[in-house]
Amino acid sequence: MPGRRKVTLSDVASRAGVSATTASYILNNRTTEMRISADAAERVRRAAVELAYRPNRSARSLRTAKTKTIGLISDSVASGQFSSQMLTGASAASRDCDHLLVIGETEGDAMLEDQLIDEMLDRQVDGIVYATLVATHVTLPARLHDHRVVLLNCVDPERDTPAVLPDELEGGRTAARVLLEAGAADRLFVIGVDPNPQAIAGPLRFQGIQAALAEQGHEVAGVVDSDWGVLQAYDAVSAWLDRGERPTSLICLNDRIAMGTYQALTERGLRIPEDVSVVSFDGSSLATWLRPSVSSITIPFPDLGATAVRTLMDPELRPGTVKRLHMPVLHGRSVRSPIAAR
Repeated sequence: MPGRRKVTLSDVASRAGVSATTASYILNNRTTEMRISADAAERVRRAAVELAYRPNRSARSLRTAKTKTIGLISDSVASGQFSSQMLTGASAASRDCDHLLVIGETEGDAMLEDQLIDEMLDRQVDGIVYATLVATHVTLPARLHDHRVVLLNCVDPERDTPAVLPDELEGGRTAARVLLEAGAADRLFVIGVDPNPQAIAGPLRFQGIQAALAEQGHEVAGVVDSDWGVLQAYDAVSAWLDRGERPTSLICLNDRIAMGTYQALTERGLRIPEDVSVVSFDGSSLATWLRPSVSSITIPFPDLGATAVRTLMDPELRPGTVKRLHMPVLHGRSVRSPIAAR
């Protein structure tokens, strides 16, 4: 069956009773450049709606030097368990800006990254969001140095490229305050050491924890070394508890660590939160699945993606712009109340 003929600008102009030039000026919001009556403008816009007219993007890009597309290059954000929410936020913000988001994932392959950059630049995208799954230091590819770029969930310490990240330092302070307010900070231990030397989330969270405790005359009682996985945390915390350690509270540097920690505590007859209060990070589905649910400092993934796109499209964007987004508490039942503590 033959396809339906595409509605043209001439069709809109004919129905509205104006010239194609007049219709073009009206639909491109350029009515101040020529004398156009409000009635004519209304007729053209109504005709465009009635005919379901869609402007020719290619023709518009030739006139404006803009393609109405945004490129997003990431290592493995799309396949991340819940960080793909960044793409949801970025896509929604792109639509709000009347742009199409074009996504490419490198999976850590440098050659694939070069190919994706070539494709984005060949498409003449209006800007690129360069994203990482975990908050980390990166080296922005040299081919992108002269293009409009915003970093998402990462920073380049050698350049002043604009960036959008979670406020991990304040997130650490928030985690400590949750336990301080519960009166559960006397023997507070931190579980987890970030295995990635370029990662910035773990060190910033730990700094925030230390700072908030110091303000109230407390300090971290110790650190249990563990990679950021369930089994690794279970093994590390089990061995630590078997040496006779009995904490008042624990801060796990992510929800997977919390899951392994829960199992180790439970097998040794330690109750949460009656014996040990636990706070975690990420705000993932694991936080609500655990029993009791763990209080977790949330990474605002959708807002990160949306903010990165809005920042990229901001005509006032300046080098060195860094936006750190608030990490709210997802309250669970893993922290004893102040009354219980007393």
